Amino acid sequence: MWTAIALASVVCLALKAVGYLIPPRWFDAPAPSRIIDLLTVALLAALVAVQTLGVGQQIVVDARVPAVLVAAGLLVLRAPFLVVVIAAAVVAALLRLWGVAT
Repeated sequence: MWTAIALASVVCLALKAVGYLIPPRWFDAPAPSRIIDLLTVALLAALVAVQTLGVGQQIVVDARVPAVLVAAGLLVLRAPFLVVVIAAAVVAALLRLWGVAT
């Protein structure tokens, strides 16, 4: 176990060092900048999807899905972040209370 942790640490450090060695002009062009921006969004969307729908190796639709949809709608309307979080939590709690979703 400790060997895997040490190896992962060395790999992370090496990747970070390689990042400093890449010339900045490679990222100044429009195409790499666009790809980097879109990759960030894609990774965040994948994380939200996995955390919302995934339970172990199964896909589960429960109270989290409507809560995330409400949060996304409020974010589109530019609601304050605290309002978004509270509204999503209330939606999930009410659905679970009413027995509509687990």
